[in-house]
Amino acid sequence: MGAAGFIAPRHFRAIKDTGGDLVAACDRFDCVGILDSFFPNASFFTEDELFDRHLSKLKSRGEPVDFMSVCTPNYLHDAHIRYGLRSGAHVICEKPLVLNPWNIDALQQVEQETGLRVYNILQLRLHPVIMALKKQVTESPADKVYELDLTYITSRGNWYYASWKGDTRKSGGLAANIGVHFYDMLAWIFGAVKQNTVHVSAHDRIAGFLELERARVRYFLSINYDAIPQEVKAQGKRTFRSLLMDNQELEFSDGFTELHTLSYRMILEGKGFGLEEAKNAIEMAHTIRHAKPLGCVGDYHPLARLACPPHPFGW
Repeated sequence: MGAAGFIAPRHFRAIKDTGGDLVAACDRFDCVGILDSFFPNASFFTEDELFDRHLSKLKSRGEPVDFMSVCTPNYLHDAHIRYGLRSGAHVICEKPLVLNPWNIDALQQVEQETGLRVYNILQLRLHPVIMALKKQVTESPADKVYELDLTYITSRGNWYYASWKGDTRKSGGLAANIGVHFYDMLAWIFGAVKQNTVHVSAHDRIAGFLELERARVRYFLSINYDAIPQEVKAQGKRTFRSLLMDNQELEFSDGFTELHTLSYRMILEGKGFGLEEAKNAIEMAHTIRHAKPLGCVGDYHPLARLACPPHPFGW
């Protein structure tokens, strides 16, 4: 579900690379010519009712689908996960799994009722650099607390604000739409949240401070090109990613291309990330989305200052 979306081709590739067959796809938009490169024989539907009828026919012929992949807008994930489970399929869902923590509790109940599983794509946990960092922290002295600065700026054009992604009610805002993977990564490596403070929260950027069991993290996330450092712009780049740990840069800009395939492979081996693993990041993003920004006080990310003074655009 969501075959015309930006992230769908990564799922097509993962299905193909793991030996799977995409038998049916659905999206209200019909710009899905990308299917020809992966599964030209897949049935395609623009209406949920016809998609549902097709799945019912497959099931009645003894050919039920094994998995349903959900790549739809964030606010529809909960409903589409439920639909997949009720249809008799395990579900693989893009981030964020859901927008509210209590949705996870309810989905766990549906899992129990159906005997099926929900898996979340948390590909940063599978990145070699992040896995090495997890090992390093696990093997370090238990009382060691790390100092981190996380910066992620991924430029988006004006289309973003006209789409569902620019509507906080549908996307969950920047915290859910682009931050949830990083929040998951941080909690996975450094432990539970002790303090969650937001300094800046705007339509194009969010900055805050996270105190975890084993780390103090200042973060800055943005979709505004103007926030990218000048030296990075000079290289013609529109994305900037940085993770400083105790003033040492951890380079993890590369190595993302095959992580969806690896995620699928782990799911097929029974090692995928389920509802419980997704809970920490969903709770963090939900808290951040509803927090009252404090402004530039306390321990804030240096780039937060870009948003603190009065600005003609309201930043």
